[in-house]
Parts: sequence; C-alpha cells; structure tokens
Amino acid sequence: MRRPLHDIATATAVAAVLSGAPSTTHALLTGRSPLAAARAAGTLWPGRRDRPGLVAGGAAHAAVSAGWGTVLGVALPRHHTVAWGALAGLGIAAFDLVVVGGRHVPAIAALPQVWQWADHVAFGATVGWVLSRTDAAPA
Repeated sequence: MRRPLHDIATATAVAAVLSGAPSTTHALLTGRSPLAAARAAGTLWPGRRDRPGLVAGGAAHAAVSAGWGTVLGVALPRHHTVAWGALAGLGIAAFDLVVVGGRHVPAIAALPQVWQWADHVAFGATVGWVLSRTDAAPA
C-alpha cells in the first residue's frame, strides 16, 4: 500500500526543518556560523560553485530534501521505519557528502563533516518517525 503524497510531503517538510539541528548546535557551540551549511548548499546550483548564498542555499536544501524525502516516503518499510530511515540517512550522506559534495562542491566539503553526516541521519530518522505516525493513524 502506497503512502499518500500529503504524508510524504509532511514528513519531508518536518525533516527538512529539524534535521539541521546537529550541525547548527555544533556551529553555535563552537562559534561558527549556524548558516554556513545553508550558504554552502547554494553552491549546488549550476553556475554558483564559487558563490555560496543563503537564498540559493535555502532553495537547494528544499529541492534536495524534497527529492530524498520522496525516495524515503516510497522506499521505507512500515515497520521499524525510524531505524530504516536513520540507516537510509547514512546512505544519503554517503552519496551527498562523499560522491557529490566531497568531489564537486568545495563549500560543502569544507564543512565539519561529522555534523553533516549527523544531519543526514537526523533527516532520515525524522522522515521515518513522521511516516510511522501517519502510517499508524486510523484511515
């Protein structure tokens, strides 16, 4: 049984907002800019490789989150959804931060990587958590 697009969109939106907590907390505790990751994401757009920006970063984050959230919404099982989401977040991090970011996006590669990985795991787990709530809700 497929999940409704509304449930996937809701889970994705919640995760997109909350999943930056690990890197944001680390940035605040270490005196770094809590917006550095958002600005770095702006360099994902074609022609912006050397031009980080907050607005472009927000748009890139929304687009990437929508894509990955949709994949998770379709692929995550209905049992142990949070755990599977967290594991999927590790896979997404490997792709985003090693395959794409580490090789092609210097602004992302320059970020403290442990916290970027933690953000990705948080994204997957949060999508899984929200979907587990909507999956369990009566129809």
